[in-house]
Amino acid sequence: FGSRLIPPTQQLTSDLGQCKTTPIMPNPTAIFNTTMGEIQAEIYLDRVPITASNFIDLAQSGFYNGLHFHRVIPGFMNQFGCPHSKDPASRRAGTGGPADGQFKNLATGGMETRSNGGNIKDELISRDSNVPGTLSMANTGSPNSGGSQFFMNVANNSFLDHFSPGQSKHPVFGKIISGYEICEAISKVPTRNDNPVTPVKMNSVTIRM
Repeated sequence: FGSRLIPPTQQLTSDLGQCKTTPIMPNPTAIFNTTMGEIQAEIYLDRVPITASNFIDLAQSGFYNGLHFHRVIPGFMNQFGCPHSKDPASRRAGTGGPADGQFKNLATGGMETRSNGGNIKDELISRDSNVPGTLSMANTGSPNSGGSQFFMNVANNSFLDHFSPGQSKHPVFGKIISGYEICEAISKVPTRNDNPVTPVKMNSVTIRM
């Protein structure tokens, strides 16, 4: 993990040789307010700071507010985050991302870049698996093709892990800590071509730091 790993404590030595221990701040919490209920998730800023900071920046800008889950599959996952899904019937839902630009890495203080259609570079450094309740980056299958879209796992999808033998490389950046039953319920709604027949809207995504 190199310099991106934040130590659990930092020891500060005074002139008198005394040591004080300063714990790290807890990870941020994302609060997903949907038309089917509320879901809360820990965002792994300490493990994948680029991916987490990208998500937090988009959420705080209001990017996700008013979008719809455009792909839900029972026993698999719920996908979300395409700007075209503001219209739940759009055939372009699932193909979009944020604008190119920059955002702040909240762990390092440096700036990161979105490019080539709002994509960030793959952050394949944490070995968190795609288990039920985790949040994971969606991509096109090509390297560095993730942007705003992500999915909530409702099954053990370890074959999607970037450290698995398969071709799929989807880094986990958070895990649901409250409202997992809502996530499961969303995955089971009636669909047409994996798109919910009755739209499931994200009213808002807020971040508690």
